Amino acid sequence: MLKGFKEFLLRGNVVDLAVAVVMGGAFGAVVTAFVKDLLTPLIAAVAGKPDFSALTITINNSKFLYGDFINAVVAFLLVAAAIYFAVVVPMRALTERLKKPEAAAPPATRKCPECLSEIPIEAKRCAHCTMAV
Repeated sequence: MLKGFKEFLLRGNVVDLAVAVVMGGAFGAVVTAFVKDLLTPLIAAVAGKPDFSALTITINNSKFLYGDFINAVVAFLLVAAAIYFAVVVPMRALTERLKKPEAAAPPATRKCPECLSEIPIEAKRCAHCTMAV
């Protein structure tokens, strides 16, 4: 029973998944700090208001904190933009640069030497002029 548990824990995909979760958490902290410490103040410098959490509306003695929702949407968009431009675009460019060129497929047809029409590679006689090829 313990042998099976040991094999389960030491399987490659379990260890890879654990590493991915830890790295994802660390990367998430970096992206969050980048957005909070650099992008949000930049937007505040341009727009003039860095925090929308004070924006509320009261209807029938119920307070709606729509400013918190705006903060969450702005933070989501900034995180998505940071991940896209800092990770996705460079990784796509790197993948394209490292991709091996695909070998050209062998031609399926050839030209008849007599009438110059396209005939299958395996053909022994041209269908148009009946010349043996």
